[in-house]
Amino acid sequence: MKRRLAALTLCFAMAASMLAGCGEKEEDDNKELVLYTWEGLFPQEVLDGFEEETGIKIISSNFDTNETMLEKIQQTDGKDYDIVVGDDYIIEQIVNNGLAKKLDTSQIGNFKNINPLYQSQFYDPDNEYTIPHGAGIPLIVYDPEQIDFEIKGYEDLWNPKLEDKIAMIGSYRAVNGFVLQTMGKSMNEEDVQVIEQAGEKLKELAPNIRMIQDSDTQNALLNGEAGVAYLYTSQVTAALAENPDLKVVYPEEGLGFGIMNLFVPKNAPDELNAYKFLDYILEPEVAAKCFDALGYYCTTRAADDLVNPNLVVPDSVTKGEIVQNVSGEANEAYEKNWTEFKAACD
Repeated sequence: MKRRLAALTLCFAMAASMLAGCGEKEEDDNKELVLYTWEGLFPQEVLDGFEEETGIKIISSNFDTNETMLEKIQQTDGKDYDIVVGDDYIIEQIVNNGLAKKLDTSQIGNFKNINPLYQSQFYDPDNEYTIPHGAGIPLIVYDPEQIDFEIKGYEDLWNPKLEDKIAMIGSYRAVNGFVLQTMGKSMNEEDVQVIEQAGEKLKELAPNIRMIQDSDTQNALLNGEAGVAYLYTSQVTAALAENPDLKVVYPEEGLGFGIMNLFVPKNAPDELNAYKFLDYILEPEVAAKCFDALGYYCTTRAADDLVNPNLVVPDSVTKGEIVQNVSGEANEAYEKNWTEFKAACD
């Protein structure tokens, strides 16, 4: 009997050991991080480096618009993703709706590497929820071989010499915004009468517009179809890489900023893995790889000396605004301006 009991005990011990071993392996195999981002936000070598360094497998899912992302996070109550990216205006809704988790910055040793210029914004004044990951500044770029005068600001776009020469991105708020800036007004103007006045001035720009195109707009400048372009930052970078003789204008009326941010959804399944990734991408060398690939202004100050110098905001930039959410009435006025402007350009 004693021998049988001893044998049974040994069998149970072996079985328990095997089960424990299986459980450990299963846990290791399930170390995952789920990203929900724009396509191509992170270079593959950065993602591979994180997996190699931590053993955490990255699963990526992409969206096409901020609004799609917001809808998905609302539907899932933040349970399906560990890290999500969004632009500033949509982040305000994310935070206000309680969909983002307050960050435990003690888990993010490289948090100090962030450039404070891009922190404490309207959507996260106390820097509790977000990690800035790239700033966009739509800019005017022109070809001095085609344009025989110096462009210094937005107001110059109305010059009759530029008839049928301007290629423009399709961001209705950014375009309405720079028109308002030429009028000495805020990009986030709420007064509908003022917005309507901006709409009338915008329609006066129509004869100078060659095309309105949101993707690869820089190609019109590079192939000579347009002499001037109003471009997203990534498009400016792409244009300069192919033709460094192009002139970049930091408009004297002021800039329009946009900041992408990373956040952890309130019910993220792997919060600790999310902190590991956030800490990783704030390492100077990793951040520089990200921004060089993105073509966005570097928001990690510790990487300023490593990244493409064209992606570091020059000291001369002192005026700028972030496009913010406005009232429904104001937004309808902006959309009306844009619809009428595009019709005038056809």
